[in-house]
Amino acid sequence: MQFPNIDPVAISLGPVQIHWYGLMYMVGFIAAWWLIRRWALKANSGWTLQQVDDLIFYCALGVVLGGRFGYIFFYNFDTFLQDPLMILRVWEGGMSFHGGILGVAAAMYLFARQTGHAFLEVADRVAVVTPIGLGAGRIGNFINSELWGRTTDVPWGVVFPNGGALPRHPSQLYEFALEGVVLFVCLALYSRFKPPVGALAATLVLLYGAFRFIVEFFRMPDQHLGFVAFGWMTKGQLLSLPMVGIGLLVLMWVYQRNRSTAEV
Repeated sequence: MQFPNIDPVAISLGPVQIHWYGLMYMVGFIAAWWLIRRWALKANSGWTLQQVDDLIFYCALGVVLGGRFGYIFFYNFDTFLQDPLMILRVWEGGMSFHGGILGVAAAMYLFARQTGHAFLEVADRVAVVTPIGLGAGRIGNFINSELWGRTTDVPWGVVFPNGGALPRHPSQLYEFALEGVVLFVCLALYSRFKPPVGALAATLVLLYGAFRFIVEFFRMPDQHLGFVAFGWMTKGQLLSLPMVGIGLLVLMWVYQRNRSTAEV
């Protein structure tokens, strides 16, 4: 399959260019804002609409700052040491989900302290809507023809314009399906069973780590890093493994805590 001829610039207004990738971020934040506001309007939610607006603002800052710093320190630290100002040149690209989730965690902690909501309660609210942003971002990666997969002979392999003449796995779409659609459905269904506080956030971390680890087998390793361990493990897999462990431990802890509280 030939890569579809999609202009990465969605809108041009004179010197101002709005890229599809940026619009995908906006779609994710707007969808999250709308869904959390709907939940906040329910009786006894304990949240105000102003708090929802503030939470989205905090998380947006966390995603951008954490994603950028994460990319620098996890994936491009050597270049940063040679050229520290590169951290400011965001128009050149470079964001990391693993950095973004740390940034969002810090943002949620500050928001929780300011509003008096429990941190895990805030994390659960954000967790349910996070796959929307993840999925939208992967569509943006595909449109940008970046983060493509390894060469393949499967019928749906795509010849990317900057990926050479051989077809490659459209790993961005695999991630859209797993990290976006499947993860959202799993969390939405799980939330209907009213799990203990913190369980949704732990499940997000656990499943994202597992899904990302799997997709990395089809995704091309970063060219300047290659495989970082055992001759087959990528940096994405190395960063995702702790997420699986942390998510599982936190999930076990919240259920144990809930059981102990119920027995008192």
